[in-house]
Amino acid sequence: MKTDKNYVKKTNKDKLRERYQPKPEFVERIEKLIGKEDAKKFFEISYFACPDIVRVNTIKISPEKLKKKLEEKGWIIEQPYQEWPEVFLIKKESNLKPGDLGKTTEHLLGYYYVQEISSMLPVFVLSPTENDLYLDLCASPGSKTTQAGAMMSNKGTIIANEVSLGRIKILNANLEKCGVSNTMVIRKDGVQFCKRWAREIKIQFDKILVDAPCSGEGTLRKSPKTFDMWNLKFINALSSVQKKLASEALKLLKVGGEMIYSTCTLAPEEDEFVVDYLKKNFDIEIMKVELPLKTRDGVVEWGETTASSSTKPAVKGEKLDDEIKNCVRVYPQDNNSDGFFLAKIKKLSDKCLLVEEDRFDKFQKRYESHQGVSSAEQNAEELKMVVEDEMGDEE
Repeated sequence: MKTDKNYVKKTNKDKLRERYQPKPEFVERIEKLIGKEDAKKFFEISYFACPDIVRVNTIKISPEKLKKKLEEKGWIIEQPYQEWPEVFLIKKESNLKPGDLGKTTEHLLGYYYVQEISSMLPVFVLSPTENDLYLDLCASPGSKTTQAGAMMSNKGTIIANEVSLGRIKILNANLEKCGVSNTMVIRKDGVQFCKRWAREIKIQFDKILVDAPCSGEGTLRKSPKTFDMWNLKFINALSSVQKKLASEALKLLKVGGEMIYSTCTLAPEEDEFVVDYLKKNFDIEIMKVELPLKTRDGVVEWGETTASSSTKPAVKGEKLDDEIKNCVRVYPQDNNSDGFFLAKIKKLSDKCLLVEEDRFDKFQKRYESHQGVSSAEQNAEELKMVVEDEMGDEE
């Protein structure tokens, strides 16, 4: 989609700019990632809302039938991706008011799910099939879980895990509304779920999605409060949590199976450094991904002092594995979308260099002893709830 004023629904951007300003360190980091000119575009589009996009729930209706129903309401619909006909862009000329997407009969019946295009990418790339045993480790509110259910034609098996009871209620409601019946919902801390599954169930998954809690740098257009919540210490703490989630999940993947690690942030500490950690400790391939959007390669060198491992911070300019360039970065100004990161990982063998009790466990215990729960996980949970409040259905 073009970044064009005809495709952009304006917010009250002047008031947003006055209320929410990026912190200087955040600006500096984005400039290091993409240059000053691109960074200016990045922050400019952050004060505009994303286009109205919905995903057709093919469990209940075909894209052709739903398009006809919505056009009868006067909606002007574009299907911008030939590969994904279920993606509908509701054009500005439809003159929808805020909240209209969630008020239609079609929405209440679960015919479509309000979901931004970048949020759909992990499941499109992972491409689960009817015969797969599929794990969604951080599942709520269910945008990607319901998408996987539709792609699997309600066959196979989805294990949807979520730690928060309140978010499980949202997940269950969305699964029910969308008619997804091939899913078992489990409430468990992600790391502990993986350890218990490996110890007691001992069945490996064909496909795994780890859409990890993150600092949300890519969600500024939906949640400008993220400007205020941005904090480098928070990012580094989250990186440790993300490495633990991803590494424990990878142990549950079949040899030859595929896993997506994704976030809605652009911080290398939460993105490429996590994938590089997996590459150093597991026998995996970071696969090349082709998408019908403008994407940028993963960062293979980051000129900051960052938490690259569980034992010590990275030195300045640390070089990551060459395969990290196969990771995918999506910037808001490139596609008129949210910002996003994903890596497609193929497991080549069960080789693992990690020991069962490592420094991640000590890190987590130290946080819990001081604050009752991990502050990184707690802040991530709060940030996700803020984003949910801004976005309605979508994650």
